[in-house]
Amino acid sequence: MPGLRIGELARATGSTPRALRHYEEHGLIDSHRAANGYREYDDRAVVRVRNIRHLLAGGLTLTDVRAFLPCLDGDVATAAPSPAGLRIARDRLAVLDARIAAQVALRDRLAAALRAAALRAAAPPIGHDTATPAAAPKAALTI
Repeated sequence: MPGLRIGELARATGSTPRALRHYEEHGLIDSHRAANGYREYDDRAVVRVRNIRHLLAGGLTLTDVRAFLPCLDGDVATAAPSPAGLRIARDRLAVLDARIAAQVALRDRLAAALRAAALRAAAPPIGHDTATPAAAPKAALTI
């Protein structure tokens, strides 16, 4: 029986051919070349790709997903979590929390700089003629 071509696998899994090639480059799925040179995947690839997408949607990276290779042909979404799987998820959560904290700090810094700039722009500059707006210096955004 012929295998699934890349477009068929993409449609069956809600993925893209580009993503499938990427998963293959990372060793998560396998294909063989047909006589015409097209990639062909076996029917089990549908389950495997759906599991990969499920894990990626949960915040894991392709590197993280590699640790789940022995489980990718089963039902990853409903399987009991393994200690190794839980460790990987906790580690990824810590990375995401650190990134979020860094982004919140940047946002807060920019918001404070914008509030300060707005206050400086609203107040007349000290020592300048307030009747002549052209004489007022431009307020810089200090971050």
